[in-house]
Amino acid sequence: MALKNVAILISGGGSNMVALLDSMVGDHPARPCLVMANSEDAGGLAKAEARGVKTAWVDHKPYGEDRAAFEAELNTHLEAAGTDIICLAGFMRILTPAFMETWQGRMLNIHPSLLPKYKGLNTHARALAAGDSEAGCSVHEATAELDGGPILCQARVPIAPDDDASTLAAKVLRLEHIIYPETLRRFAGGDNARRDHPIDAT
Repeated sequence: MALKNVAILISGGGSNMVALLDSMVGDHPARPCLVMANSEDAGGLAKAEARGVKTAWVDHKPYGEDRAAFEAELNTHLEAAGTDIICLAGFMRILTPAFMETWQGRMLNIHPSLLPKYKGLNTHARALAAGDSEAGCSVHEATAELDGGPILCQARVPIAPDDDASTLAAKVLRLEHIIYPETLRRFAGGDNARRDHPIDAT
């Protein structure tokens, strides 16, 4: 089976990107072909370059409200890199339905909540405000519905009485770094069944 080419879209430091890049070695069914950001200041670009991965950036600001033009430029880079799978890893731009449909079934996202709870931002503060006993993260196929699409994996962590949004975020991020690479490996190998992670981290 030919190796799949994976492009990772980021906006910041790219900690999930690093976990994904470092996992795609050996008998992994995929290899990174591109890391792309929507700003040249994204810290993850230098980390990708240090690992020998091709990088690109497309500044969204000059496009204003013309998201289609911005996404057309993204697609130019994605297609030139021979992308088979896109992994969204902290890419802080809402993509249009047209873009999502183009990549339907070939795009993954990681979200820091137990979807369908707390789509969007401020997930940890919202979980705390709701009095939840646990939090977690979800890897799902990305669709035109924000933080929607079939869930491929979730991992859960207990919320301690003294947790605040920052400490909870740190706990969940550790789980993200585990389940995103695990799920990409399965997905790239043709397995898109849901398989939740068995551990509870503290």
